[in-house]
Amino acid sequence: MDTASAPGLPAPPPLGTSALPPDTYDGRLVLVTGGGTGLGRAVAAEFARLGAAVMIVSRKAEHLAPAREELGRIEGAGPVTAATCDIRDAARIAEVFDAAEAAHGRAPDVLVNNAAANFPVPAEELTPNGWRSVVDITLNGTFLMTREFGRRHLAAGTPGSVIAVGASYAWTGGPGFAHSAAAKAGVKNLVETLAVEWGPYGIQVNGLVPGLMPHDDMTADIRANLDRADAPGARQPALRVGAPRELGWAATFLASPYARFISGHTLVVDGANWQRRDLVNAPVTPVREQLGRGPFDPH
Repeated sequence: MDTASAPGLPAPPPLGTSALPPDTYDGRLVLVTGGGTGLGRAVAAEFARLGAAVMIVSRKAEHLAPAREELGRIEGAGPVTAATCDIRDAARIAEVFDAAEAAHGRAPDVLVNNAAANFPVPAEELTPNGWRSVVDITLNGTFLMTREFGRRHLAAGTPGSVIAVGASYAWTGGPGFAHSAAAKAGVKNLVETLAVEWGPYGIQVNGLVPGLMPHDDMTADIRANLDRADAPGARQPALRVGAPRELGWAATFLASPYARFISGHTLVVDGANWQRRDLVNAPVTPVREQLGRGPFDPH
């Protein structure tokens, strides 16, 4: 098909290509949380293609070995290391940063806060523990990782770059995802706050929001919600879904020397879907019905 004449936004260039010079990240270390699967692994791969040494972090050890092997096969990549870490644990986070310095001889130059927790649920069914778990991992974990990164660069007097993966419902609200939406709103504000606090010391802080980018590691409940709608691409203004590598390309740009004057910004990579509004609103379908739930039973 002639992509120039196809409807919607053009398809991205093929996997393995980049707009940045291939040595953009030579000699630099990039730490990616949630880097063993899904979008985190895709982001880590794009940094590796540009010469970065990469450390991937995951709470689950079984996610790390396959991802490390895959990243290690990328031509031009620097060394790849991996570590298990529950990002709610500040002491373990410090140990991971120590391990990164021991393995690579330097502190991470770039931190990508990708790890998060989420599951669809009507707010009235959201348990206190479910709320705490999502907020603790998504918001508190992002802060703790960023705090450790910032403290080390501030003490050493070295520049650095932080990218926090967010969500568009930080602006709009997220029916069915009250816990995650509230946490991601906190992440967006954290980006804006720390960019001002740490800018004088050479540390830039930005957010990055993915749109619908299906991948094999989507959780079963998120995948089930996606499968309820036919032709997901046709439901986007771009008339297609995103490719995970498109998020990786955006991340490598934001942390690159070519984006030094960008800080405190959250870049949304979703083909304008989050700004979509219909001229005439469709009838409201309650969240419980969208999730396939029956009437609420408090017992």
